[in-house]
Amino acid sequence: MTDNVDSLFDKGLERYKAGEPAADLIPVFKEVCDRAPKASAAWICLAWLYLLEDKPNLALKASQKAVKINPQDPQGRVNLAVAMLETGQKGLRQHIDIAKQLILVNPEWQQELENSIADGFSRKPDWQSLAKVKNWLFNE
Repeated sequence: MTDNVDSLFDKGLERYKAGEPAADLIPVFKEVCDRAPKASAAWICLAWLYLLEDKPNLALKASQKAVKINPQDPQGRVNLAVAMLETGQKGLRQHIDIAKQLILVNPEWQQELENSIADGFSRKPDWQSLAKVKNWLFNE
């Protein structure tokens, strides 16, 4: 990403953390993805925003791109699993298994995923597909 795109990404993330609605941030992250199509973090964020806004088909496409760019990011795998669950796709178990393996390799990723999932529930309390993925990931 160029400095300008990095700045746009960082500002979008700050706005998200400040509690700005996902719908308001989708255009920001779409622009980042358009300008830096190989930025997996931007695709991961865009997929998450689409999931929060009940746009699972768009989330599926964004999360597939994120995982294709960076298959070693557990958040990308979680987003893809949630999107697959919400769109009735098959094969999501492999993404759960890979995410589980990745958090074993790097325990910091487990904390990041736990924080992300908690954030998801704070924004969308009755998120059934995220609850299923959380249970599969952490065997709850």
